[in-house]
Amino acid sequence: MYKTLLTTLTAMALSMGTVGAASAVKEEPLDSTTLGTIKSEFGRLMELANKHDFKALHEMFWQSPSTLLVAKSAIQSEGNWAGYWGNEAIDQKLHDIGSSGPVVLEPDYSKLKVVGLTRDVAESYVPMNITVSYAGQDGTAKPFLMIINWLRVGKDWKVASEIILPVPPVPAVKG
Repeated sequence: MYKTLLTTLTAMALSMGTVGAASAVKEEPLDSTTLGTIKSEFGRLMELANKHDFKALHEMFWQSPSTLLVAKSAIQSEGNWAGYWGNEAIDQKLHDIGSSGPVVLEPDYSKLKVVGLTRDVAESYVPMNITVSYAGQDGTAKPFLMIINWLRVGKDWKVASEIILPVPPVPAVKG
């Protein structure tokens, strides 16, 4: 009897927690106008990257030692991909990549998704092709995923982290 009562109470508590969590999830912290603003900022970021406008790119990033860029590394000791923390390191990495030769970012805007995490934090996700010859890459367009965490700073939205991940090739089917 005790086990049955305990099981029933536990199930009730869990289901009530689920209902509470579900109702909290329905509340979108950012309105559609704000999400549209962030999408526009993403488009501006891509435009500046393709122009290699390093000064304007610098201004798009949150000015903090906690700002992060994950990108291809040219230094063997860092591994193939690495995290670059703080604006000085990010500025240098973007300059190195952009100065290595042609760099073209082609996001699939039809798959761009921006969601609010809080009133002051949003996340964007988009698959894209990147053409680059930096750090041994051969200059042909390859698929990547770009995930950006945006932070509201005053009235502006700034890039707090930008994670660029290569999409691995589809494994060969064993037959």
